[in-house]
Amino acid sequence: MSKVAIVTDSSAYIPKDLVDQYNITVVPLVLIWGEQTYEDGVTIQSDEFYTRLSTAKILPTTSQVSVPHMKQAFTTLLEQGFEVLGIFLSSKLSGTIQSAVQGREALTSGQDKVEIIDSYTTAMAMGFQVLAAARAAQAGAPMAEIKKLIEQARANTGVYFVVDTLEFLHRGGRIGGAARLLGTALNLKPILTINDGKVDSLERIRTKGKAIERMVEIVGTHIEGKSHIRLASLHANASAEARDLLDKASKATNAVESVFTSVSPVVGSHIGPGTVGLAYMADL
Repeated sequence: MSKVAIVTDSSAYIPKDLVDQYNITVVPLVLIWGEQTYEDGVTIQSDEFYTRLSTAKILPTTSQVSVPHMKQAFTTLLEQGFEVLGIFLSSKLSGTIQSAVQGREALTSGQDKVEIIDSYTTAMAMGFQVLAAARAAQAGAPMAEIKKLIEQARANTGVYFVVDTLEFLHRGGRIGGAARLLGTALNLKPILTINDGKVDSLERIRTKGKAIERMVEIVGTHIEGKSHIRLASLHANASAEARDLLDKASKATNAVESVFTSVSPVVGSHIGPGTVGLAYMADL
């Protein structure tokens, strides 16, 4: 029986220690800044990104993972004797799934050993799906079993986030259902989520602090009565708020796993600095 290797993209921004522990292959999205091109989380990190963004006259754009990069990742793992399971960010937010399919089609052999799954989300909501798959793979689970596990994980994960402004989502074309909030009072802080693979809006709260408190309440309703709660706070240049959020939410839910991470430069370019989010997975 072949072993299964897990591949994901950099928008998950899973902490490096967990990536290393579970031998996860991460393929980078692309950040384009003027004449320069960067690999997300490889040749540009979050701290550097936000420092530069604060004084930039030209704002960056982004691109999906390249087909050659996908093909190379698959080839390397196949040559090591693995079957490959790729879990990528929502196809409604990026063309990365399409790149994965094309990368698989470009293989000279082993196409039947590469499976591709749409997470229908991003950030650590996808990251928890990836970690569930990687842990199962490390325990020796076969491909079919891991795929069923991901279906279960996908139904029991979510992410909510509070942004300082909708400007970045609007400019990047990822605003989705949050578009109806454009033009509202600037001091209102929207709570957003990923719904059916797209950005959607839930509520508008008067202050950021209250919005973060409300976000925790919303997550609480989704995990009520469930077990094995896993939480992750994520942030875009707002580490203090994110650490405080994770500490309070973890204590309130008796989480079995708490992960602190920032969002990748590519994701940060779409949601903007100051964003704070909370992702969860339950019953796994």
